[in-house]
Amino acid sequence: MYVFISILILIASILLILIVLIQNSKGGGLASGFSSSNQIMGVRKTTDFLEKATWTLAGTVVVLSIVITAFIPRAQHTTQSEIKEQINNAVTIDPNTVAPDFGTAQQPATAPVSSEEEAPAN
Repeated sequence: MYVFISILILIASILLILIVLIQNSKGGGLASGFSSSNQIMGVRKTTDFLEKATWTLAGTVVVLSIVITAFIPRAQHTTQSEIKEQINNAVTIDPNTVAPDFGTAQQPATAPVSSEEEAPAN
């Protein structure tokens, strides 16, 4: 059903594009080709038809877009987000037992050099 409604939206969108391109911005459009007023569809009727078709197709696209949300394929099993899984699987550490070492702990002092090693042997 999702694919069927998607195809209907695509067809309605293409028709809407074509009808908008046919219309003239000043209201003439397709009707400007008819010079006499006694044609089967006069100038005024053609403009009315194009306007009604535009509004109908635009409404169809909007309604079908809302309807298609009910048919969006969803996964059979719902899983949590990866962040929630990591939080649930995280190991809790008691901060009172282990303190982090940020390099502020004093380093053990190096052994002082004895005077025997510094003094040259004569």
